[in-house]
Amino acid sequence: STDKWLLVKESDVQWKIVEITDSIKQIARILGKQLEVPLQAKEQLLQVIQSLAGVITIQSAMTGAINVEQVSPDLRLHVHLWPYDSGLKCQIRVQPLGEDSAFYEPGVGAPSVIATVAKKTLQTQRDLNTELQTLQHLTRACPILTIAEKVHDQYAILDAEDCLTLLLQLQEWQASEQKLVIAWPEGEKMKVTRLIDAKKMQLTIKHDQNWFEARGEIQIDHDHVMQLKELLALVKNSPGRFIALGNNAFMALTDSFYQRLQEFAHYADASKGDKATRIHALAATALETLATDAGQLTVDQAWRDQLTRLSQLDNYTAELPSTLQADLRDYQLEGYQWLSRLAHWGVGACLADDMGLGKTIQALALLLARGAKGPALVIAPTSVCTNWQSEAARFAPTLNVLLFGTGNREKSLKKLKALDLVIVSYGLFQQEAALFAQTHWHTLILDEAQSIKNAQTKRAQAVLTLNSDFRLIMTGTPLENHLGELWSLFRFINPGMLGSLEQFNQRYALPIERDKDTAARNRLRKLVHPFMLRRTKNKVLTELPPRIEILLSVDLSAEETALYEALRQTALANIANITVDANKKPLQILAEIMKLRRACCHPDLVAPELALPGSKLAVFGELVEDLLSNNHKALVFSQFVGYLAIIRQYLDAKGIRYQYLDGATPMKDRKKRVDAFQAGEADLFLISLKAGGTGLNLTAADYVIHMDPWWNPAVEDQASDRAHRMGQARTVTIYRLVAKHTIEESIVHLHAHKRDLADSLLVGSDLATKMSASDMLALLQDENG
Repeated sequence: STDKWLLVKESDVQWKIVEITDSIKQIARILGKQLEVPLQAKEQLLQVIQSLAGVITIQSAMTGAINVEQVSPDLRLHVHLWPYDSGLKCQIRVQPLGEDSAFYEPGVGAPSVIATVAKKTLQTQRDLNTELQTLQHLTRACPILTIAEKVHDQYAILDAEDCLTLLLQLQEWQASEQKLVIAWPEGEKMKVTRLIDAKKMQLTIKHDQNWFEARGEIQIDHDHVMQLKELLALVKNSPGRFIALGNNAFMALTDSFYQRLQEFAHYADASKGDKATRIHALAATALETLATDAGQLTVDQAWRDQLTRLSQLDNYTAELPSTLQADLRDYQLEGYQWLSRLAHWGVGACLADDMGLGKTIQALALLLARGAKGPALVIAPTSVCTNWQSEAARFAPTLNVLLFGTGNREKSLKKLKALDLVIVSYGLFQQEAALFAQTHWHTLILDEAQSIKNAQTKRAQAVLTLNSDFRLIMTGTPLENHLGELWSLFRFINPGMLGSLEQFNQRYALPIERDKDTAARNRLRKLVHPFMLRRTKNKVLTELPPRIEILLSVDLSAEETALYEALRQTALANIANITVDANKKPLQILAEIMKLRRACCHPDLVAPELALPGSKLAVFGELVEDLLSNNHKALVFSQFVGYLAIIRQYLDAKGIRYQYLDGATPMKDRKKRVDAFQAGEADLFLISLKAGGTGLNLTAADYVIHMDPWWNPAVEDQASDRAHRMGQARTVTIYRLVAKHTIEESIVHLHAHKRDLADSLLVGSDLATKMSASDMLALLQDENG
């Protein structure tokens, strides 16, 4: 301020300039800090007030007649808004004498106001109670104000979504009550449309092969119509229901309309050049919810047929074939009905029940039900083919089973008829893929379907050439490595549903695996859920005995510890000297890690010339001696065939009976050895983890010993389920032997994190293929690992 001017701050963006005239100075000298006037001088004081009103604005609690124009108070609230930090500030005022007059805080101050406005002296009596009531009504209509930070008489709203919500609430109250004026600093105004819901949308849906095309328009205001495709693009990238239109303008969508648009946008394909947005027929429920509320809807017959089929599915019930020679458990009957519904719908299915729940018998029931309409094909690992053959003979004897491979292969496939079931291994199928592609299969089943998890392999490419009416994949571990495997599996059963691999990675794989995006994970789960059925043993087999898991830590000897540390330091040095291209570096690191893991198992696997005894083998021997003395039988798993050879030598020396199985065991011998173990002809069954993790029923064992931890706990669980499955009457105890202060402990620590992700979306993660070079290097650099 100066002697001539006074600058008064009324808000962060509003200042009042007061000219200090000689008259004002004189009034100030007369009034001083306080002027007391006798009661008898009231009339004279009123006359003075009247004469001063042309110079200053006067607030007074005194009543009395003054010879100035009396006006009714303007009771509207004025909300002053201005940008602040990342949001807004606002101040609520009243302006009793109207435009160009002074502002006051609602309900605060003297009731009488006298001022000169537009060269006219006016007086009004403020209704302080009504001002406060109106403010209360506004606060109730704008609940954002109740949670905003308030300093003195200013509200601070920092969240962008809250700011836009406040604007919308203010505008709605202004339109309904007409007791509000919204003011902005010049050039800073934000605009929000009235709430827009699905009723303002015109939608057209028509069929296009495996897709439905949606075209539409949304009436934003009287002069602005937006295409649905344009709106979907904006919605997909918007953090909330307020859609930025540019120039500080926003479109406000109702919560329900925004959610449905967002869901549709994430499932839809907008890559076509015209105004249409496509969605796969199997994901069309996202479009159905949007279409239900459209103000104007035009659809073709294919869309009507789609809705009819979906509505009928819930009531569809299939008869259980009378030729099935088995009594299905309740959950197995539910599985059969679920498979039948999807086959009736004409879509593919993934039966992902836990290991040991009888996926095969559920599939055999379906094969019997569908058998009369044409031949069926089952592709399975070599180790599982004989199991299919024996299970079919036992439970579905009316099926004509052909184990493909002997005789004239081409001729055998040309003579197929109803109720014929061809069983072939993945390896043999890949050799004869062109031959199998010439037959139209009524039912096509891939067992242990993780065999096609890598979409780039010839095997995964070959199964896509097959022609069939219904496709079923079966696997207890739908995903072992990464989300790309899910895409590969669904590309087979429901082609196009998850989009191209590039689209899938952008929409789901990268957000879920890299960014831990829960929303993306939920969208993917919702999309695949109708076509995937998974039950776990602990939920459906209440009679299954308990499963106890024990981590047995093994102290390495001083010599083994020195050997391990020397190998670790050498590994770090070797990696530091790697000069190959970046793509090969992870493989080099992995090779060094494998050497360390072998050292944890037994010194002979890395340095046989030292002839050091193995501490883990000694602990294993003590454990086996204790088990056998109490009449228990055990399955012994290792991923290293060389380690199993060492264990065999140990058992031979001790005279302990065992059966043995690895990837080199012929298929006919596998069944003989399994039957021998089940018949009691051995106390231990030594099995390589990969070769024996599937297709084996070994319930004669009630103990499982994992000699070394595998990257993926799901693979270990699958191996353990050879004993913990239907038919097991005893508690199954699982031992994991882990060398202390080694990389094995680091692997076990990672298991918990991997199980969390697997439980959320049935996703395992094989660190040997998914960890980055830096992640793997960190395992080597850990002195305790």
